[in-house]
Amino acid sequence: MESQVRGGTRWKRFAVVMVPSVAATAAIGVALAQGALAASFSVSGQSFKVTAKELNGNGFSQYGAIDAGTTLSGGSTAHPVAVSAFSSAHIQRMCQSVVTPNIPVLGSVTLKLTAGDSSKEEKQVYAENLYIDVEDLGADATFTNMEIGVAAGDLAEKGTSPGMKGGNEQANRNGFAQRATEAKLTDVKQTAWATTAGTFRLPGLHMGLSVGSGPDHECY
Repeated sequence: MESQVRGGTRWKRFAVVMVPSVAATAAIGVALAQGALAASFSVSGQSFKVTAKELNGNGFSQYGAIDAGTTLSGGSTAHPVAVSAFSSAHIQRMCQSVVTPNIPVLGSVTLKLTAGDSSKEEKQVYAENLYIDVEDLGADATFTNMEIGVAAGDLAEKGTSPGMKGGNEQANRNGFAQRATEAKLTDVKQTAWATTAGTFRLPGLHMGLSVGSGPDHECY
């Protein structure tokens, strides 16, 4: 009986601590799929990792910005990011993971989401008006009709790449940016603070929790 009571208490604590993680990651399959998120928002105190075997995007743009948010303890903070935007994108074998540390008794818990594990385009992850606030990125990349040094506020002037997010975004419209009509990235590994999209379709979506962190639990 005592063992059952302790177990119930642990999971209640776990649920309370995991709320920010679930809100940050599960939103990809729920709020983003419905286009329900605002153009900009206060980011959580947890960055997340994303991998993909291949991303094929139409209408690419990238510029610098600042993501304001809070730490897990509630303090104010800010993160410099490179906002990567796509008018549309197909993503093969997408994985996203976020770690919640310091949970009583359990330690670290990883929430991991996978989708689009297919070579067929119609069964891959698909997004429209996709914006990713990236802190670190590694990939093999090929761009078509690349233009480097565009003013961020003029990214959408030709109608071939997305403009800035707008809203309360903290970014300089006169700052450095780049764009391309097409982008292909393979073996993608990135750390990000936020993702927004007008549409996000995730075939074969699976989300799971595991106790621990590191390559055996996270996407990488």
